[in-house]
Amino acid sequence: MEILDLYDRERIRTNETIVRGSTVPKNRYHLVIHICIFNNKGEMLIQKRSNSKTNWPGLWDVSVGGAVQQGNHSWQQAQQELREELGLNYDFSQVRPSLTVNFEFGFDDFYLLNMDTDLRSLHLQAEEVDEVMWASEEKILKMMEEGSFLNYQPTLIRSLFAMRFQMGVLVK
Repeated sequence: MEILDLYDRERIRTNETIVRGSTVPKNRYHLVIHICIFNNKGEMLIQKRSNSKTNWPGLWDVSVGGAVQQGNHSWQQAQQELREELGLNYDFSQVRPSLTVNFEFGFDDFYLLNMDTDLRSLHLQAEEVDEVMWASEEKILKMMEEGSFLNYQPTLIRSLFAMRFQMGVLVK
C-alpha cells in the first residue's frame, strides 16, 4: 500500500495523506515524477509498462515514472524510481525538474537526462517494466496515434524533445 502526501494549490504539503488509488479530496493534489532519458541520437528511452500494472498495463511510457511517496521530495522519488525501475543511479539532490505539468489532481515533475545508456546494462524491475527501447519523437507520436503509448498530449512529447538541450538539462 502506497501512501501519498497531499498538497495545496501552492504546492505546500498539508500534512494530509491518501492511499494511492483513492480519490483525491477537493482542493488537494498529489505529486508525480517522470524522467525522460535521451541519447546522443536524439531518441528517448521508453519503457513498456508491465502487464500486471493496474493502470495502463502493457502500454509504452516515457523512461521512468511514479507517484511521490509520503515523506519524499520530488528529487528523492526521481532518484528512487530510476534505481528501482531501470537499475540506474543518479544523484538528483541538487537538481530541480526541467518542467512541471499541472493536472487535475496534482503536479507532475519532469526531469530530463542526456545519457547514452546501453539497454543491455539496465536491470528492469519486473513488476513495473516489461521492456525498454530507444524511440524518436516521430515514433512515439505514431505509437500514441496507434494506442500503444500512453495518451500524453502530443505537444508535451514535442516539448520534452525540444527541451532536451536546454540549459539545466542534465548530462551524464
